[in-house]
Amino acid sequence: MRIPAIIFFLLFSFFYKVEAQEIVELTLEEALQYTLENNVNVKNAQLETLISKATIKETTASGLPQINGNFDLNYNPAIPVVFLPNEPPFGDPNIPSDVIPARFGVSYQSNLGANLRQMIFDGSFFVGLRAARTYKQLTDLDLIKTENDAIEAVKKAYFGVLVNLERIRLAEANLARIDTLLSETQALNQAGFAEKIDVSRIQVQRNNTYSQVERARTSLEVSEQILKLQMGLPMEYDLRPTETLAELNPIEELNALLIDEGVERIEVAQLNTNIELIGLDLKNNHAQYMPTIDFVANAQRAGAGNTFNTVFDKQNWFGSSLLGVSMQIPIFDGLLKSARIQKNRIQIQQLENQRSFLRESIKNEVFSAKSTLENDLLILTVQRENLELAREVYDIAKIKYQEGVGSNLEVVDADAALVQAEFNYLSALYDGLIAKVDLEKALGILKNDIIN
Repeated sequence: MRIPAIIFFLLFSFFYKVEAQEIVELTLEEALQYTLENNVNVKNAQLETLISKATIKETTASGLPQINGNFDLNYNPAIPVVFLPNEPPFGDPNIPSDVIPARFGVSYQSNLGANLRQMIFDGSFFVGLRAARTYKQLTDLDLIKTENDAIEAVKKAYFGVLVNLERIRLAEANLARIDTLLSETQALNQAGFAEKIDVSRIQVQRNNTYSQVERARTSLEVSEQILKLQMGLPMEYDLRPTETLAELNPIEELNALLIDEGVERIEVAQLNTNIELIGLDLKNNHAQYMPTIDFVANAQRAGAGNTFNTVFDKQNWFGSSLLGVSMQIPIFDGLLKSARIQKNRIQIQQLENQRSFLRESIKNEVFSAKSTLENDLLILTVQRENLELAREVYDIAKIKYQEGVGSNLEVVDADAALVQAEFNYLSALYDGLIAKVDLEKALGILKNDIIN
């Protein structure tokens, strides 16, 4: 169920000010709901569906009575001359010329009327009306496809923000560990229990860790901007997810996806609708061979006068009317319709080939996505175990160093290994989520979580 944009904004319950910038905290589901209302591409696709509705009305209107009115007022500065033969019985023997010039008409003429045309039969009309409704179905499918694309982009962008937040947390925690170790080593050096090189070695490690923190912060800013752009959220807001990668990566859900058969992809439905549209165009071209029949009606009132004051005198106006049926029969068009029909048939063959290839491509996409997800789950398990081992090694190395039976080099190496293990585990979590989105797309179920 969608939440209108203005209401959804009121439901943002975690607004607070930081340096004159509003921070918006939201879950992935809230981000997706907001996207479906505010993403630019989605809004344009929604407008396209309204255009298709108007197209149906436009097509329907061509089959309804067409009524037009007209009014004319003309002034003839010079009335045209008509030449008549000067012959009996109307000729004048006193005129030497063999023609008689005569003026027919008056200086002012006016006309008022109305015309009615009602279609009785036109094969193209009914095909066109069906095509307009089919086009409406296509725009609805295009809207779903656009929504799916927006959901995919926002999910991946949301995960990117989470990754960078986690990277900052890990880097800052590592920086705190290094700072503590550096302070302890400096104290030991001053007491004569550690060498200067031990301090320098840790200082190098500390500088590298600080650089990692700064890079992670910059990456976070960039990823937040990308997420806001994909959602349609104004850039002046500062966005913060309220979930973690681990919360969005339940193993049970990932395993369930591996056995999901999915549904027919929206791309296949789009191609089917396009094939139907070309088929209707083919029928329309066949219908062009049939005659069209219209009912016509006309009513007129005409008046005239030699002066402007007499043009609208009642006695100078006369009426006329007409009722009839008009039929137009196509005879020969230079084989234009035949060429169009041939083109339609070839277009249908092309789309059918595309549909067959698309279905095979989807099968391959599902297979690849499931294989990738299975591999990512395996890597995630390995990296989780590796992280636990790295923490154990670091704790042991630090205890040995504090008790004077180990070197700080062992601690530095163990810390570097722990940091690498943390980032490897983080990357495995992220890869698992991306693989999950790719598989949901391949199965055609990207919107299921929102709908449910």
